[in-house]
Parts: sequence; structure tokens; C-alpha cells
Amino acid sequence: MFSRRIREQWAGRSGRRLDILVAGCGSPDPLDLEQVEARVIGIDEDLPILRVSTAARKDLDSWTLGDLRSVPVPPRAFDVVHVSFLLERLEHPELVLDRLLTGLRPGGVLLLRMRDRTSAYGTCDRLLPPILRRPLWPRFAPEGAVGPLRPFYRNVASREGMHSFCLTRGLMVTDDVTATSGPALSGPLARLARLACSAVETASRGRRPASHDEISMVVRKPQSHFARVI
Repeated sequence: MFSRRIREQWAGRSGRRLDILVAGCGSPDPLDLEQVEARVIGIDEDLPILRVSTAARKDLDSWTLGDLRSVPVPPRAFDVVHVSFLLERLEHPELVLDRLLTGLRPGGVLLLRMRDRTSAYGTCDRLLPPILRRPLWPRFAPEGAVGPLRPFYRNVASREGMHSFCLTRGLMVTDDVTATSGPALSGPLARLARLACSAVETASRGRRPASHDEISMVVRKPQSHFARVI
């Protein structure tokens, strides 16, 4: 889905180079940019484990780590902003999203992947005590997974929360799909992780589903500043 939207964006610029911002570049989640001319800039929090992961990436032309509420984001400088598993681990995700949107050109697209706080997996991740997170991570996470990272799971890290955010900013959600990609579900104790998610779903009477844990969205910024009024 993201690859298709990127190619559409590139075609709309008559083959000119795309400027892409990857927010959450510490996650090894490269975009498919085959046959697309692009300049890719990465930003993320300044944490030791994210610094190591970001430095190992080969798809970034440059990157900056720091407080995402103050990391420089030039206004209207990017055609695509890719937010990769970032919102659920930010204490103030709306502030960061607003800064990223100022860097998006009119008509640009926001490609968003996030862990769903309302899913069974997101509930387990959100409620796991910090004292247990570090010792349990190597037991559940697959080899090469980046973590453990402290999660916050504010309301915007959900389908309803993100749709509400877009509505108040005059943004259009063009794609909205779910998937299963939680690290613990593909690690050494994946069966135990699935059983825990199933137990949460049952205990919540289906309000915390185990059928997915990831939400992917494509959000378009309107060409006209007054589109929200219209």
C-alpha cells in the first residue's frame, strides 16, 4: 500500500525527486523506493539502542536524533512523511505529529504505521510493568528486534484517536488497514504471547481484539489551506 502511494506521489511530480522524511528511523522499516528517485531523511529519539539501529541503516541519506518536539523540521520541505512505529512510544504524540505536518507540502502524504493501543497486544504491551520489560524482552522478541522501548500509548495511537486527530486538522484518511506484526508474536515464545492476547480478548469480551495489533494509514494533506472550511 505504501509503495503504491509513493509511486503515485512521484508520478504526480512528473518524475522529479521526492523528499521523504522518516520519523521513527530507529525501527528497521525501509520503504520500497525501487525506480523512484528520492532523498530520505531520518529522525528519531536520541536513545543508545536507536542510535545503533539508525547508524546501521543504508537507506537514509542523513539522519538526526534528539527530542522530536524540537528536532528541526523545515516547513513544507517533504512530499512524504513516514511515521514508523513511533506514536505509541511518544509521551506527546500530537505535538510531534503537528510538527511533522508542518514539514509536509500541500498535497503530500503521511504514511503511518503504529501499534494499536486498543488491541489485545497493545493492551499487554501498555500494561506491562517497566520492571519486567527489560528482562522479558530477550525472551519474547525475535533476534534483531529493536528494544525494549518505553511505551506510552496515548489516545492517538488508535484508529479512533487518529481519525479524530485528522478530522480536527483537515486531513483526509485515504487508506486504513490492520495487520499483525508485534515482535513477541514472532519470537521464541510466540505461542505464549498469542495465548496472552487471546486471554485479554476473552476477558474484555472482544473489546480488545487479538486479530490485529498494527494499524497502517495513508493520510493526505489537502492542497488548499482552506479545504477544512470548505
